[in-house]
Amino acid sequence: MLQTIKDWFWLEELWLPPTMKWSDLEDHDGLVFVKPSHLYITVPCAFLLLIIRYFFERFIAIPLAKTLGINKKIPKKIQQNPVLENFFIQSNRHPSQNDLYGLAKKSNQTVQEVEIWFKRRRDQERPCRLKKFQEACWRFTFYLFLTIAGIGFLYDKPWLYDLWEVWNGYPKQPLLPSQYWYYILEMSFYWSLLFSFGSDVKRKDFLAHVIHHLAALSLMSFSWCTNYIRSGTLVMLVHDVADIWLESAKIFSYAGWKQTCNVLFFIFAAVFFITRLVIFPFWILYCTVILPLHYLKPFFSYIFLNVQLLILQVLHLYWGYYVLKILKKYVLKKELEDVRSDDEEDSAEEDEPEYLKNGHGAGRNPIPNGQPSH
Repeated sequence: MLQTIKDWFWLEELWLPPTMKWSDLEDHDGLVFVKPSHLYITVPCAFLLLIIRYFFERFIAIPLAKTLGINKKIPKKIQQNPVLENFFIQSNRHPSQNDLYGLAKKSNQTVQEVEIWFKRRRDQERPCRLKKFQEACWRFTFYLFLTIAGIGFLYDKPWLYDLWEVWNGYPKQPLLPSQYWYYILEMSFYWSLLFSFGSDVKRKDFLAHVIHHLAALSLMSFSWCTNYIRSGTLVMLVHDVADIWLESAKIFSYAGWKQTCNVLFFIFAAVFFITRLVIFPFWILYCTVILPLHYLKPFFSYIFLNVQLLILQVLHLYWGYYVLKILKKYVLKKELEDVRSDDEEDSAEEDEPEYLKNGHGAGRNPIPNGQPSH
């Protein structure tokens, strides 16, 4: 039965253009073609990235944070209270006024003491600024690395300048080492983000990010298996560029450099609109939807890929709406703040701009997670 499912899954009619066979993509004469087995290495590479990340955060991000005056704050200790703890875990972290009166009677405390207990208990759950700074530093560094690598891999490729070259000879396009490593790095990074969710700062859009990373890995895997490598590298480069600016804005926000943070967010917004609302629809989608029709008739993987990319473009418009909303508020109020809120908006310690609070990266996400973004 497993063999039957495997044979059905890899039907040539689903993956390849009409008349093409998997045997046409066998290695020959020194030419290497993509194979699904090439992607197996992305999982061990993801664990290697987690090890590199550990040493990066410990020996680079933390010393840099201390230089900028960001230290780990130890929450104030609270008295153990089973009644309040049970309500905090099972009912509500923000009790109403009626709840406070009831809890005060049950725990034999004043209402003010109960309020203080809940505030300090929430403080214990809140991630410290140092940890968020570490994570932002790592993501900024790797996004920057991916962007530089992408430019280095693509600057001398003809399809970067002539979109017709993306489909010239498809699908019998041999795999280049630069394409291989670009995909391996990108996919390994996404796997590492998935594997680190348990230890990373918990966000309100946690589930959305899990689904997003799985969807991104699925899309990259699909483009690999169908040999859409050339268009895939263009999509990755367009989406990597904006993330650098949002993560750098977070870094300076955590360091307390608010003006620098705001300037970087404006740069992010400009890059976002250029890459997601101009280049992606009028360059990438034109390349994947229109140009292939001059070479071949529509087939399943062509339709499936473009449906995903069109959904992604709709989400770019959705995120662009939120970015515009943020910019509008800044123009009116002279301060950047998001239209959403984080879990702990009542703490004076968490004074970072709201637009930086949710999510890992901007504009990469193929699902709406409340972040102006993948």
